[in-house]
Order: sequence, then C-alpha cells, then structure tokens
Amino acid sequence: MQQKLHVIQNQQHLDPEKLPGKVVVVFDVIFATTTIAMALANGASEVITVPEIEDARKLGADGVVLAGEKNAVIPSGFQTFAPLGLSKCELKQKKLVLVSTNGTVALHRARTAAHLYSGAIVNATALCEHILAHHKNETILLVCAASKDKFNIEDFAGAGMVASILTQAAQQRFCLSDSAVASITIAKSSPLNELLMYSRVGNVVAKLNLSADTELSSQQDYFPVVPKYLNGRLLNIS
Repeated sequence: MQQKLHVIQNQQHLDPEKLPGKVVVVFDVIFATTTIAMALANGASEVITVPEIEDARKLGADGVVLAGEKNAVIPSGFQTFAPLGLSKCELKQKKLVLVSTNGTVALHRARTAAHLYSGAIVNATALCEHILAHHKNETILLVCAASKDKFNIEDFAGAGMVASILTQAAQQRFCLSDSAVASITIAKSSPLNELLMYSRVGNVVAKLNLSADTELSSQQDYFPVVPKYLNGRLLNIS
C-alpha cells in the first residue's frame, strides 16, 4: 500500500484530533523554520517554539536566547527573528526560545502529531532522507504555516521541494494528493530565490532590509539538519 503524502496550504486547516499517528512537517520559510535550522546548525542545544510573546518571556533565564517577532515587530528584549541577524548571536550550547506570527503557532498547533518536524528549503534533503529511512508507513502531512487567512507561496514551494525529493527518491512509494502535485509544480516553476523575493512576504521583509535573509532562505540544503519536536522542544537529530 502506498503512503499518503498531502500538502496542507494553511495551518488553519489542521485538525489536531486527526494528527495522532501521522508525520507532520511544518514550513514557515520566511523565516521561522529557516531560523530554526540555522540555530541548530550553529550549535544551539535546542529550540523551544512558543505561540505568544508572553509564553517566551516566561522561559527567559540565564543561558537562554529569546528571539522572534509578532507582525514583523521584534519584542522588547528579544533578538531578531531573521536567520542572518540571529546567527551573529552566540548560540552554541544555548537554548533558543523562538516566537513568531505564524511558524511557531503552526508548530504548537501540530504538536499532537506522532512525529513533528520543522521543514524549510535550507534543510530539505536531510529531512527527506530521515523521513525515507524512518517513516515508511505513516501518512505524511506537509503543512504550510501561511499567514492567517492568506496563502504563502514560499511555504507552498518549500513543501513542494520536499514532496519532490521524496517522490524522486521513491517513485512508487507515495500516493500524492492534488495539493502535493501542485506544490511540486510551483517548486519547479522558477528559481526559488526569485520566487521568494517576489512573494508577498518577501516584499514585506525587503522593506525591513532583510532581503539577504530571504536569499539565504531559498538556498537548498544550506543547513543540513533535521529538527524534530521531542518533549516540547526541537532537537537536531541528524
């Protein structure tokens, strides 16, 4: 029997009661899941993702880095949410607590899954290799964080890249939903750096002088880590 592979275009379509037994990968390419990959690649001991600013503040302590944004505004006392800027902070063996408008909310919403991962373009192949080796029977849901009621093409393309790698590696293994097929088409439709730069969110962060971070977020396999949600935190299990 083929494995089901589905792309959910917006986290608001997730039903937490239907996630037990399933493998879920959450994408917030600009920037939460890219930032998670960067932090773990740069030696952070773990990343704790929380949905709200006050949840993050409660976890602040010595040796903890608070970072993130709400509506693209960095809270007082927090480090930047952008991967390049945050990479300048000392993260090695530090605990990172991250909050964001969409990505960390989606991870929180998906925490009832049997296996939950943070996915991005920058860690696509490492993630796919892990899924292919360790999840041979479960339904796989690639979840776009999106922006509340708005479709985000960069998340859809990130999911499409992962779906493409999975299906190319094991062509007869997966049964794709129409949304998965469409995501693969989008991911292959144009250079990813151009797609991200011209996206709605790409234009928003360009006004914040973060275009270099968007360019980084389009680079396949730049951070070959596998962030898995275990006991309330994301760990690199690669």
